[in-house]
Amino acid sequence: MPNIKSAKKRVKVIKKKTLENKMYRSAHKTLIKKYEAAVAAGDKDTATKLYPDLVAKTDRAASRGIIHKNAAARKKSRFTGMLAKMS
Repeated sequence: MPNIKSAKKRVKVIKKKTLENKMYRSAHKTLIKKYEAAVAAGDKDTATKLYPDLVAKTDRAASRGIIHKNAAARKKSRFTGMLAKMS
């Protein structure tokens, strides 16, 4: 446990940021699961509606540092490919 005041503050800030990151990561993963389920079921309407939101959340996660920018680009490419295969 830290003794210095600034170190105590850093512990509090890190806890808060960790919770926020978990929240964003969880929401992103949930949206991915919904999208993949729609693609697997062949539900093109639902997949088409989820796609823009999914891409936006992926970009937001990358800009916040929750996932790496290259990982975000790879995921977006895979999502696009999934949607294209449905056509």
